[in-house]
Amino acid sequence: MSITKDRKLEIIDSFRREQNDTGSPEVQIALLTARINELHEHVRLHKKDHSSRRGLLKMVSKRSGLLKYLRESDLARYQAVVAKLGLRK
Repeated sequence: MSITKDRKLEIIDSFRREQNDTGSPEVQIALLTARINELHEHVRLHKKDHSSRRGLLKMVSKRSGLLKYLRESDLARYQAVVAKLGLRK
């Protein structure tokens, strides 16, 4: 149910801003989006798995907060991330 190490490194490489960047909002949003997409499929198949559904909602809320922070601090970076990930904002 979690993303593989190789997939995680791909995501970090495509969204990082500097060589050793792993914690910028862009990277965090991209990693959360990958985890949300995988967990979303799991929840669609297992409708009674309420624990996973709660975890999914927490991840969506965290991503929303990070997107709000990025939108308020740097609109151009926010728009680039939303466009690259294909989010509806």
